[in-house]
Amino acid sequence: MSVITKPRNTLLLTSIASACMLTACGGGDDGSSTSVGTAQQQQTLSGVVSATGFVPGNTTGNPTIKAGYFAGATVCFDANGDGACDSETTTTDANGRFTLKTTGTGQLIADISTKAKNTANGQAVASHMILRASAAQIADQGSTNIVISPMSSEVQRLVEANGTSYATEKSNLAARMSAPALGASSVAVSASAVLSDVNTLSGAAQQSMLFEENQLANRYTYATTKLDRHDMYPDNLAVAGGDPALVGLAGVSTATAVVPAKPQTAITFAQSQQAAFNIEGIPRYDNIFIVMLENKSTNTILGSQFAPNINALLAANNNFTTYYATGNPSEPNYTALGGADDWGITDDNWWGCGAGAPGSGVNNAPTDALFPGGTASDGAPLVATTGITPPQDSTHLSNFGSANCAVGTAANHNIRAPSLFTLMSQAGMNWRTYSESMNPGQDPRSDSIADAAVSDTYTGPGSVGTAFAVPNGLYKTKHHPGMAYQTTRDLPEFYADNRTLFGTQYTAADWAKSTAYTIPTGYNYDQFSTDLASGDVGNINFIMPDQCDDMHGVGNDTSCKGTNIIQRGDAYVKLLVDKIQASPLWANRQRKVAIVVMFDEGGGSSTSCCGWNTSKASGDQPVQQNADGTFSPVATPLFNYSNGNFGHGNSIFGMLTNQQTGTQGVTDSDSYSHFSFVRTLQDMFQIGDPQKPATYLARAKYTESFIAQNILNLPEFSGSADTHFDAVRPMNHAYVIPAGYTQRLNPGDVSGTSLATAQVGPDAKQTNAWTQK
Repeated sequence: MSVITKPRNTLLLTSIASACMLTACGGGDDGSSTSVGTAQQQQTLSGVVSATGFVPGNTTGNPTIKAGYFAGATVCFDANGDGACDSETTTTDANGRFTLKTTGTGQLIADISTKAKNTANGQAVASHMILRASAAQIADQGSTNIVISPMSSEVQRLVEANGTSYATEKSNLAARMSAPALGASSVAVSASAVLSDVNTLSGAAQQSMLFEENQLANRYTYATTKLDRHDMYPDNLAVAGGDPALVGLAGVSTATAVVPAKPQTAITFAQSQQAAFNIEGIPRYDNIFIVMLENKSTNTILGSQFAPNINALLAANNNFTTYYATGNPSEPNYTALGGADDWGITDDNWWGCGAGAPGSGVNNAPTDALFPGGTASDGAPLVATTGITPPQDSTHLSNFGSANCAVGTAANHNIRAPSLFTLMSQAGMNWRTYSESMNPGQDPRSDSIADAAVSDTYTGPGSVGTAFAVPNGLYKTKHHPGMAYQTTRDLPEFYADNRTLFGTQYTAADWAKSTAYTIPTGYNYDQFSTDLASGDVGNINFIMPDQCDDMHGVGNDTSCKGTNIIQRGDAYVKLLVDKIQASPLWANRQRKVAIVVMFDEGGGSSTSCCGWNTSKASGDQPVQQNADGTFSPVATPLFNYSNGNFGHGNSIFGMLTNQQTGTQGVTDSDSYSHFSFVRTLQDMFQIGDPQKPATYLARAKYTESFIAQNILNLPEFSGSADTHFDAVRPMNHAYVIPAGYTQRLNPGDVSGTSLATAQVGPDAKQTNAWTQK
């Protein structure tokens, strides 16, 4: 896109919230501006516009990101902060350098159009982006050493968001970057270096800066997209009271008609940059840890004497009280958490079930390639694997190639749709899954197997004081949110990102006695603890305790049954939360870190999730976007799809963050589901665009507006009572339940709890649980 020039400022000068006065947008160290409109002598400024380039294909678990410059970018002054050039312009050379002779004042912007080139990857810029450097930064760096970068934009954005100064936010950004990161136990980035040319840095400091700048560049590209297409501010699904796009929209139930409490305005340059870090009211987090537990409804956990730690967490932090699973049993729920649909899976069979025998070429048979082995980013050995490996435990081995897994007898378990993992990878971010009780050296695509040589006594809460050998299936691939997705298993970093987690019963010394597998030299039985200490965790981290510590149950160990297993799982949650909170990552308040404790499903009967009326006779199918922008069911119907997505009860969902100050104890009673959580994660990490429903994974795109406009293509919603409780919304508490409306709950999941009396109308406080200080 060509460089923006005046006059566009009359449209764009609406203030951002109450913060971005013109003085702050271009401002000095204390937020004041240099003079605007007075005669100025001509000055000569020079510097660079730095760039990063993500290079796909790294097998270690951390992305390869290169440093470079933007060649062919337009540089100019933007005194009034509307993102457009005021007067003289110049263009960066092949090395990203610029020299600008100008009488202008204020902030500099670099307008980087698709005609520019990123020397980090040698490619044309894919999408328009505007970066900036404040007047305070220009004075600080000097007229011949100005660096315009995502970091320089971030400092000024933070000045405007927080009402602080350049010096404060530069210092804060340096503190943010000076922490263990990507496997480097010590990273030091000074206040001067944090805004320097990343090409001049080296080692861990450069690696950490590149990783951050890549994510910031993604955000500022998105901000520019919002500005260019004249989005309204704030996003529709972040408007207090409800989505303004629903007002008067055909197909929306009058029972829950929304009354937006805040007007939208045409977005300004400064607002677009803030909005890119708060998509649909979900702020950016750097890291989220998702602790997955099993098969317990709200009434089993809430107030239970056997779960004191989880109840203490809920009381002291934030929770979502009307959270639904999307299916039953486990596998469809984990699959939904990985990609916002269960694709008709209604069993726990292995990830190749219903897809065709490996190597047969039939239908959608798995095509996993041989993995030659290697080394993960933390130095852990990665074992070589065969191309296709079925489950190993005796429970599911019989299903491999059997009639009940043949094509046409079961839903296709090998999904080729995108997932959270593929979207994160494509954006140059990283992810991790941490699983307890994996057999040492095993292929993570295989269930763990029994091993009589590994035996020990569980001694924590719920202990029965008896030693038991490792049973079949402590680690299950059905409990991996990405396992069913061929697209995830095809990622080059897949094996490196499946990592180990400390146990409560079997120690490293126990596992070292294993006879089931050859244990690689240097095998790390607890990569989770290692990674927390070295900052080598993912942006998204799914934590899967084994089937005794997740409250599921397996084998003959009586500490893994009944109320004992609730005590055991509850104690393990505390160990995990304490471990994360003791990490340098959590301690660095300039980094935004969250922990979620949730259950895959409840323990009751299947119940319609959030109100939709699924039916085996409905004929519902996934929808796809057509060339003309409309949506319609997929051309080739998925076998058994109508049997899935039925929901399964109400369960605990608690959240805590290192950003909590005045927002502890937030209770959000809106109805949400795994699909809502997937949409929330896409917003949190900016891998979806609310203006483009197709960018959201599967049913995560099903907002009220989407349902109303596509009702004829969504037969499972026929006759539904209202769109809100059918919808998949970001978990931001923007929607306000109408005053006379009774909250829907499944009585079987909340009997005996404080939720048994259905809530009427909205919460007393409509507070967003994800809000940061």
